[in-house]
Amino acid sequence: MVGLRFTQGCAVWPVTLGLGISSRRRHLSMQVFVFDIVNLRQNTMQERQLIKRIRALASSTSGTPSVVQGIGDDCAVLEAPRGSQYLVTTDLCVEDVHFRRKWHPAHSVGHRCLARGLSDIAAMGGTPMACFLSLGLPSKLPQAWIDGFLRGLRDLACGFHTQLAGGDISSAPKIIADIVVIGHAPSGKAILRSGGRPGDHIYVTGALGGSAATLQKLRTGKKIKAVRSNLHFYPQPRIQVGQWMQKRGLVTAMIDLSDGLSVDLAHICEESRVSATICAGQIPIAKGSNLGLALHGGEDYELLFTASKRVKMPKQIAGVPITRIGTISDTSNYSSAIQILGENGTVRPLPQQGWEHFGD
Repeated sequence: MVGLRFTQGCAVWPVTLGLGISSRRRHLSMQVFVFDIVNLRQNTMQERQLIKRIRALASSTSGTPSVVQGIGDDCAVLEAPRGSQYLVTTDLCVEDVHFRRKWHPAHSVGHRCLARGLSDIAAMGGTPMACFLSLGLPSKLPQAWIDGFLRGLRDLACGFHTQLAGGDISSAPKIIADIVVIGHAPSGKAILRSGGRPGDHIYVTGALGGSAATLQKLRTGKKIKAVRSNLHFYPQPRIQVGQWMQKRGLVTAMIDLSDGLSVDLAHICEESRVSATICAGQIPIAKGSNLGLALHGGEDYELLFTASKRVKMPKQIAGVPITRIGTISDTSNYSSAIQILGENGTVRPLPQQGWEHFGD
């Protein structure tokens, strides 16, 4: 598969792309929408209602010029602008791993599901164009929950002109939502993690640790209303910031902050074969959070990037604050490549303590 990069949040593909959806039981084609209904253990009326809702959702996100064909065909047909490459990313959301129904309203779960993929597109400096949603649903899941999830995904998709163009449905013991997001960037111009160079400055967008602080409170039993201003429930993909960076060619490496600053900065160091020193006193900490959560909390979905020290970086891009937090340097040991300068002037190694699926 030419162009596929498993070390990136997104894969980079040549411009010609066909996406197939497998057919195992019944195959259904919809307007710019291909959905395969597989072993959904609901009665006929419930299944038909679900299909109608998904079809309505698809039509409400339609109109994207990049989605060329879908009616009556086995694949969605996509077309990127001339001189562009596709960006392809996938994210899996599993109940009780990435969200809990008692904490996260369905609308928020749908928003978060798509936001994860859009954030990957932002980190490559790309433009989103289409998404593909696969759902595993318990047979007794209330229809109201499904409706709320679909509305949350639709609302965010419409905001970024991202058309829901296909997917898959199956029964499952817990809610599983897998989303593929397709975007594009000018050929050879997608921003990778591997371009950081010694002497570059390190920057982040926004403030860090807010999502982890909310999650910490939820784990203690505190009830928190899922308002849109709370970025744990409604993270905001920094698409405009990423596009601004890509168009001006100022950034040498970039990644979105999904697993935590300590882990994601290590990804840049590993791919760029460099080390980094960050300053504790310069890290922008979200209100109600702390340095530890800002370093290791994750799910901020801000952008972490590097740029030459000769670049005069603006304090804001697309209304989002930009903060310099450190410097890139050379190294021969990428596994322990990050150091942090404390406010007391001492320098110590920064352990990678962010999100780890298979950690203890």
